Amino acid sequence: MTHEFSYTATFKLDKAHFIECFEQSVRGKPQLKDYQKAGFMMLIGALLVMFTSVNPYASWFIFALGVIEALSVYYRRGWWVARQMLSKASNSEVTLTLNEKLISAKSYYGESTFEWSDNPLVVATEKGWIIQRGELKNYISNSCLSDDAKAYLATHASDVNL
Repeated sequence: MTHEFSYTATFKLDKAHFIECFEQSVRGKPQLKDYQKAGFMMLIGALLVMFTSVNPYASWFIFALGVIEALSVYYRRGWWVARQMLSKASNSEVTLTLNEKLISAKSYYGESTFEWSDNPLVVATEKGWIIQRGELKNYISNSCLSDDAKAYLATHASDVNL
């Protein structure tokens, strides 16, 4: 008689979870190319101030948006975590279901489901798992998984680095 795998757990979307999610999902420090948009906005704003008769307030506004964009790239972890903490899902409880057919995360505010038949990309990280299908990407922390659940995810893991 075969045993069908099924696992259910709950976890809270708190600040510690969001920080871990960001650190495990985003690789490396910001590169020069990440600042291109900010640099472009600052350059356009500066050129408008110096060489045109466009309202200087509008020109300085464009320049200031470039500065804010550069700060958002430099402080991207804190910026992202703060946005998540301000969301309505912050501090809500999520029920994670993992079985032979799917991975599902449900909360009062939404549901995310990955069916194994759709062949989602499963990548192990240092502290958890990234599950991706197309543009949709979710992170599952090892802290809410049993050893059996980790082993089951490992059987579906891909040898790909995101």
